Amino acid sequence: MHAIGIDIGGTKIAGAVVDELGGIVRSDRVPTPAGDAASLESAVVEMIEGLRADEEIGAVGVAAAGFIDAAQSTVYYAPNIDWRNEPFREKLEARVGGTVVVDNDANAAGWAEFRFGAGRLVSDMVMLTIGTGVGGAIVAGDRLFRGGFGAGAELGHLRVVPGGLACGCGQRGCLEQYGSGRALLRMAGEIADAGGIGQALARARAEQGELDGALVGGLIAAGDPGAVAALRQLGHWLGEAAASLSAVLDPQRFVFGGGVAIAGELLLEPIREAYLEHLPARGYHPEPDFVVAELQNDAGVVGAADLARVWVAEHA
Repeated sequence: MHAIGIDIGGTKIAGAVVDELGGIVRSDRVPTPAGDAASLESAVVEMIEGLRADEEIGAVGVAAAGFIDAAQSTVYYAPNIDWRNEPFREKLEARVGGTVVVDNDANAAGWAEFRFGAGRLVSDMVMLTIGTGVGGAIVAGDRLFRGGFGAGAELGHLRVVPGGLACGCGQRGCLEQYGSGRALLRMAGEIADAGGIGQALARARAEQGELDGALVGGLIAAGDPGAVAALRQLGHWLGEAAASLSAVLDPQRFVFGGGVAIAGELLLEPIREAYLEHLPARGYHPEPDFVVAELQNDAGVVGAADLARVWVAEHA
């Protein structure tokens, strides 16, 4: 059966009709209404109604950043939307009819990679999405891990530096402060300010002050030593975190998604190196694969739709 997947982002809402093989049949996207929960709800409803016109839809899955309960129904907390204990599933089902399930956006992306992308040949997988922050998803024994209350796999808030940099979650030293796109820009700025590693990064810093992702990404692709050094710092922290996760979860594969992951092997190499440096009982433990996500921008809608399909099958 076809299902609809909706991915609510900070700047846009993306939606798609998705078939049983993860293929997108039709899609849509609109700007996210800024700071207005009621308008956002209406925008999601309008998108669902538009996508399901002339289609037989079995379920709707909605992915959003935040803590979602284990029943895939209530949004405990959303950082970018004024949702606190929001019964979003109930509200949508009342307006559009049929089955709606709600899940965390990183869970949806990770599930899409597990089912149809870079993780499809394994049973145990960890995905880290490297964007403005760090998102995470865990698949263990072919099932998505949510935890007892639904808010598990917040891997960006794994503590990697006790007493380290302050994080938006209220703690210090979280992976998000050392392994995110924002962290990459900070590291690149520090290298540029210190001087001595290449010229292009320092020149860009001097000319425009704050560095942005497109500029640093372009310098990485061009092989600028300063930008590549910043990426290697980022990879080190991700690899160290992966070793800790491996000690707990023992995954067969780590998948890295998000904008920074387009660096490919330039990112994966320092991750592998740091992973091996920090792996307990090195030499006596099978090593997982480290790969880049395949579905990229489609992962959220594809995963949300498939999670809705799975929910219907399990509750038939």
